[in-house]
Amino acid sequence: MDEQALLGLNPNADARYRQRAMAYFEQLKESQDAWEVCAEALAKGIYNDDHVKFFCFQVLEHQIKFRHAGLSAVQQQLIRETLMKWLQCQLMNNQPEKPFIRNKAAQVFALTFVMEYLTLWPKFFFDILSLVGLNPHGVDIYLRTLMAIDAEVVDRDILHSPEETRRNTLIKDGMREQCIPHLVESWFQILQTYQQSHPELTCQCLEVVGAYVSWIDLNLIANDRFVNLLLSQMSVEELREEACDCLFEIINKGMDPVDKTKLVESLCQVLQSAGFFNVEQEEDVDFLAKFSRLVNGMGQSLVLSWTKLAKAGNVKDAAETLQAVEAKVPLLLQLLVHEDDDISANIVGFCYEYLHVLKQLPQLTDQQKTNIEAVMLAVMKKLTYDDEYNFENEGEDEAMFVEYRKQLKMLLDRLAQVSPELLLEAVRRVFTNTMQNWQTAPFMEVEVAIRLLYMLGEALPASHGAHFSGDTAKTSALQDMMRTLVSCGVSSYQHSSVSLEFFETVVRYDKFFIVEPQHIPNVLMAFLDQRGLRHNSPKVRSRVAYLFSRFVKTLHKHMNAFIEDILTRIQDLLELAPPENGFLAMLTSDDQLFMFETAGVLIVNSECPAERKQALMRSLLLPLMDVFRLLLAKLLQETEEERQASLADCLSHAVGKHRARCVHHHPGSRGLPRPHRSEDLLHHPLQAGGAVG
Repeated sequence: MDEQALLGLNPNADARYRQRAMAYFEQLKESQDAWEVCAEALAKGIYNDDHVKFFCFQVLEHQIKFRHAGLSAVQQQLIRETLMKWLQCQLMNNQPEKPFIRNKAAQVFALTFVMEYLTLWPKFFFDILSLVGLNPHGVDIYLRTLMAIDAEVVDRDILHSPEETRRNTLIKDGMREQCIPHLVESWFQILQTYQQSHPELTCQCLEVVGAYVSWIDLNLIANDRFVNLLLSQMSVEELREEACDCLFEIINKGMDPVDKTKLVESLCQVLQSAGFFNVEQEEDVDFLAKFSRLVNGMGQSLVLSWTKLAKAGNVKDAAETLQAVEAKVPLLLQLLVHEDDDISANIVGFCYEYLHVLKQLPQLTDQQKTNIEAVMLAVMKKLTYDDEYNFENEGEDEAMFVEYRKQLKMLLDRLAQVSPELLLEAVRRVFTNTMQNWQTAPFMEVEVAIRLLYMLGEALPASHGAHFSGDTAKTSALQDMMRTLVSCGVSSYQHSSVSLEFFETVVRYDKFFIVEPQHIPNVLMAFLDQRGLRHNSPKVRSRVAYLFSRFVKTLHKHMNAFIEDILTRIQDLLELAPPENGFLAMLTSDDQLFMFETAGVLIVNSECPAERKQALMRSLLLPLMDVFRLLLAKLLQETEEERQASLADCLSHAVGKHRARCVHHHPGSRGLPRPHRSEDLLHHPLQAGGAVG
């Protein structure tokens, strides 16, 4: 081999050597037989340098992947012999190769298997197993190879051509007929032999079983011998998470609904008798997250079985399966309400499906109604922010909580479909109790109480937001809660999340003020003072500017008496801040656009005479035009490029504000677009710029 070129494989080599190494790689790839030196180097263990070993495997990989059909029978035999000799060397080495070399070797083994198993190497697994035996270094390569074969042949996330799909089907059929029972036996031996001495090999093996169980005969795995071994490993700290995942894959396998119910129930009985259902006694949250996923899989499997049996009219078996589902609900509730959100999130799917089952039943039992209420309470509790949530600098943890809240919202919406009366009553109870004591309650309780009222708007939908007409019980409850919200003083609560939730809810239910317009003055003041547009948080001010424009558009007919007072109070918020004065404006330029639009809506739709409207519009626009002239004169004199850009930017905003006003002199105008939402299904009060909602 070109030793000089090989020096360039080292990541620290200079560019000249690296370039030579690349050229040498291309030469070896394209040559008819030059690659054979790499095969020899691997078979004889000539090089100790890890980068050279990896390089040799890459060259071999290229030959197998792209040139296999063009190789002679002798060359194909050379590849097989090279791999087996390399594997034999691993058995004798004191130290295993680095993981990246073992992974690449497994990839090359898997590619060779895919190309040759059906034709040239039907004894692939027998050859490997007879060589490896129970040698830990060999077993490691064998297990990595099995996972690489799964990626090439089975993995549904990888797109295959029709030809490759046909070939993969033939490979799986051939494996089922010829070697799967032997492979399963080897897995059992590995799991039994290494669970104490080599837990990492045991975990690898559990991963293999989980990957292959989806397409092999389940009876080979779902039997007393194998399941008892897996359950014993659920009690071993280093193995329990992988064992949990493996059981999850077994449960997930498609099968006859009656058989699936029996399988899930037998597994549940064993898990329960082994004490795994005592969730509150388990301190390992990582394991509980896996266990929650397993329970979720069991629950969803039972629901799917019930659906199939009910659809087929199999009343007896459907009833038994529903009973099995119901028996899991206490465990579901323990996991759903767990303080760790990952554990809770992993069970949401089962909870959602269970509620869907209840929705389809003609009548609910008292126990089922109790279950519904328990789910409601769990959801309400888990919607609550914790103390560690960083509202001013939201990072990955905060983003994950927002996603988790979306899942909880789905449960709330499903609860509303199953029993709207129960949901309405539960929210009303929580909301009323919290609003009575908002001055002494922690911010997270106050925020979630208002959030629940807000969420009812989507959970109990109304045509065009008409929540205050029609169904009397719902209308009366919502009207009572809105009256409490706007009159109890909670808008003064000193936390940005509560402030935002207050204004979001007021605007969601803006039609309430058509029914009870006497509350408009108080809410207007909240918008205009330090609770809203003059809040100390820029996020709150920004969001409120947009929400105020929506509030005014809906209710401007009820605001005639307050127009001039509103315009006076917002006058200083409309001032253009030239770049050189260093003054930090209360609102951004985009927020000011909404304020100008709001002012325009009020003036144009007011009942005062045309002359007064013109005077008001002039007082709104003249200061803007004066600043515009001043800035334009400065721009024409300015020579520095950066200053020119900032002045031009300021002028552009001034024009935008003028347009925002003119827009409302045209009846066909739709106004300004609302701020971009980062999440449409669930508003989150504190996204960047506050523009969600």
